[in-house]
Amino acid sequence: MADLVTIPARRGKAAFVEKGRSVKLINTHGYQIVDTWAFNRHDPRELMSMEHCRVALNSLRPKVGDSLVTNMRRPIVTIVEDTSPGVHDMVIASCDRYRYASLGCKEYHDSCTDNLVAALKELNLTPPEIPCPFNIFQNTPYDSDAGVICWLPTIAKPGDYVTLRAEMDIAIVFSSCPMDIVKLNGPSGGDPRETHFQLL
Repeated sequence: MADLVTIPARRGKAAFVEKGRSVKLINTHGYQIVDTWAFNRHDPRELMSMEHCRVALNSLRPKVGDSLVTNMRRPIVTIVEDTSPGVHDMVIASCDRYRYASLGCKEYHDSCTDNLVAALKELNLTPPEIPCPFNIFQNTPYDSDAGVICWLPTIAKPGDYVTLRAEMDIAIVFSSCPMDIVKLNGPSGGDPRETHFQLL
């Protein structure tokens, strides 16, 4: 079993995962969103696609046993364990410099989009596009009565984890989301924290 890999607060990390192996994502200190992407290792143009997942699962919130699919509608990872309350998001785009500018940032702000690019660069890969991530532990439910998305702090506790099994050889990317303006991370909503993952 591999050692724990740190995903620093506000940063991203990537790893290759062979078909049939699993990766365990740990919300080490609790209350932290982790944007997650997966790419076919042999052809990164095939990638985990939230719009295709929503159709395949007929759901906005995947659960244990569900396989997330690619833009070619093939399974790429399966959720095999989830000790958290199961609150995750498949709708919201990753934060980027344009999002932070719209929130009033005048200086550079770390973003999950930049973290994706930087993490893949460490594996000598370049994303063919910036796909919508699987936002693990993110608490942004849709209020069907009001017709709006609710932006709420994550409820994942320290030590909660999600385990994903690779259904093909993949490059997986995690970003400990740096959002601290919209109050989503940390007990107070604005405190991004490190997380960890482990290859099983």
